[in-house]
Amino acid sequence: MQGPGTGRHLLDFIDQRLTAGYAASSINTDVRTFHGFLRFLQEQGYSVPQFLLRIPGLKQPDPLPKFLTDEQVRLVRDEFESRVAKAENFRQRREALLDRAAFYLLWQSGLRMGEVEELRLENLDLENRRFTVRQSKALKDRTVFMTDTTVHAIREYLEVRGPGPTDHLFLYRNQPLSKDLVPTHLRVAGQRVGVKIYPHRLRHTAATQLLNAGCRVTSIQKFLGHKELSTTMIYARVHDQTVADDYYAAMSQIEKRLDLLGEPENNREPIAEDERVQLLALTEQLAAPELGTETRLKIVTQMRQVLLGNEGIPISVPAFQEVTPV
Repeated sequence: MQGPGTGRHLLDFIDQRLTAGYAASSINTDVRTFHGFLRFLQEQGYSVPQFLLRIPGLKQPDPLPKFLTDEQVRLVRDEFESRVAKAENFRQRREALLDRAAFYLLWQSGLRMGEVEELRLENLDLENRRFTVRQSKALKDRTVFMTDTTVHAIREYLEVRGPGPTDHLFLYRNQPLSKDLVPTHLRVAGQRVGVKIYPHRLRHTAATQLLNAGCRVTSIQKFLGHKELSTTMIYARVHDQTVADDYYAAMSQIEKRLDLLGEPENNREPIAEDERVQLLALTEQLAAPELGTETRLKIVTQMRQVLLGNEGIPISVPAFQEVTPV
């Protein structure tokens, strides 16, 4: 255990696993298992070099939530609506209405699957298009809102729900929903239209679409029931249409300015050499894939200042030369 090459052997093992294509999470599991074995040896009285326990695992990338595009949502939505319209008997219609209502709650209201399963009739306020989620994650209550579409879907389901042994909103075969029913029906519906879908992906989709529609991130935080704002800000990293719009607008202006360079001297607006250098530097920085939302917006603001020729506004290119992932 104390040979001079032991530490090197562990690092070589990590390199070999990486070369073989293993994920960082899998390699870290192996390293933790090895560390656990070393601690067991220590407890048995064996001498274990401490530096072996200090060899860290690999840094894992932050997982980003996966969301559906608008077109994918439309395909899945139309599939659920089609099943309701094509139901041939009462049993098929009741099941189709249940699936459709659950789909809208997961997507448009951003609920977790467990929250859908535990929804109670007494917590529904269809008249005011809202309901209360009781003691969800972190054992906190919160108010969740519904669109007219969601309310309509729930009302139609309630017409066929029938009485049950509990006041759960959703009943299947006279019992509260099982853990796998809705996820399975979602997956099958997605397969029919070529979209991979699961409950939490619809929650991610709701957050991303709200953000891109201009909804305040603090409102989305309360809507989703996130304890920390940083959790909600993850969605800004995934796809922020506001940032994209600013980027394309700024790049369009840059291209127009650069096109003027090919015109005769008496027809074009002069562009200073330092202006050109600043624009090129800022463009290169904006192309970095892991820039945070705040940094992108600041860079776009600087581009506009250069393009508009604002006087008296300092342009500090070096401030953004170090890319900091969010």
